[in-house]
Amino acid sequence: MEAPTQGVNALFILLGGIMVLAMHAGFAFLELGTVRQKNQVNALVKILVDFSVSTVVYFAVGYGVAYGTHFFTGAEALAQKNGYELVKFFFLLTFAAAIPAIISGGIAERSKFWPQLIATAVIVGFVYPFFEGIVWNGHFGVQDWIQSLTGAAFHDFAGSVVVHAVGGWLALGAVVLLGARSNRYRKDGAVSGHPPSNIPFLALGSWILIVGWFGFNVMSAQTVDKISGLVAVNSLMAMVGGTLAAVVAGKNDPGFVHNGPLAGLVAVCAGSDLMHPLGALVVGAVAGALFVTLFTLTQTKWKIDDVLGVWPLHGLCGAWGGIAAGIFGQQALGGLGGVSFGAQLLGTGLGVAWALACGFAVYGLLKATVGLRLSQEEEYEGADLSLHRIRATPERESNW
Repeated sequence: MEAPTQGVNALFILLGGIMVLAMHAGFAFLELGTVRQKNQVNALVKILVDFSVSTVVYFAVGYGVAYGTHFFTGAEALAQKNGYELVKFFFLLTFAAAIPAIISGGIAERSKFWPQLIATAVIVGFVYPFFEGIVWNGHFGVQDWIQSLTGAAFHDFAGSVVVHAVGGWLALGAVVLLGARSNRYRKDGAVSGHPPSNIPFLALGSWILIVGWFGFNVMSAQTVDKISGLVAVNSLMAMVGGTLAAVVAGKNDPGFVHNGPLAGLVAVCAGSDLMHPLGALVVGAVAGALFVTLFTLTQTKWKIDDVLGVWPLHGLCGAWGGIAAGIFGQQALGGLGGVSFGAQLLGTGLGVAWALACGFAVYGLLKATVGLRLSQEEEYEGADLSLHRIRATPERESNW
């Protein structure tokens, strides 16, 4: 029976990897639909090339940093157990590659191309897997230390903190150092409006992400015997909770409506295997409202030009998800228990601090050496023509 089980497990996690790989198309179209028309090609190119760089770096370095293993051996050894270890790498790579995809949305429309690829290599090669190894592989005794203090280890089933909060807080450093888009905040105190360029593409990106997220969460079990329908339904409930909260708080704005479900899904990742579905609904609803409120504050009051709102969406909703697992995972609120609020608070705080410090360090060094942003002329012309020499649609199209 062992051989069939190995094959099923390899197929299970491979399908999960494919579903999360598809989410990167969602990242691309979400960014494409949000940025101005002159930056749409750049959005598509960045996501694909960032993923490619992430694959090479995570294969060569990052996976070893996180899990203390490598693939520099013969194919015969790699093919054992139906190649399960390889497809596990594939699955976890898609998580790692989500970090630069998250950052991409925050720094859109004015960032240089090659410096961001250097940042991707550093982040996926070391910054992300260092924290990943602490949480998911017990490195440096940090989990034991948290357990000795609080009675439980830090619990993050599918990456509210490890992936999303880390990505969002890394992005905050990049966005602050990069500065706002030209003329976004005018001298008279007004804010120049840059509405989404294509709502259908934005919505398509959101839907692709939503569907792929069920691979992101459910397949985090990594073997078939650990699969849980609870994770699937909790993901569903958090998604609709985020949507409903965003449609109310965002006053029917389609940009908010299509980011609301993503906020809910970000928040439920950590405790999706513990919560009652009604708890997941509340967690998602809080995340949806949190995103709308904080996106508005960052853009209009604090003048942080985070184009897709990746800090509120991933950074803040991810941190909320880490903490919420310690609340709604408790048996008193219908959860399975075995989790500590103190542990969740401590683990989330460590993730946020690590990501924020590394975000300013990595992007600060790049800014001081090779520079981060396009010239004023390149930004005005748009990244599509400046970097890729072609627009998303030919100018003659309307005359054909």
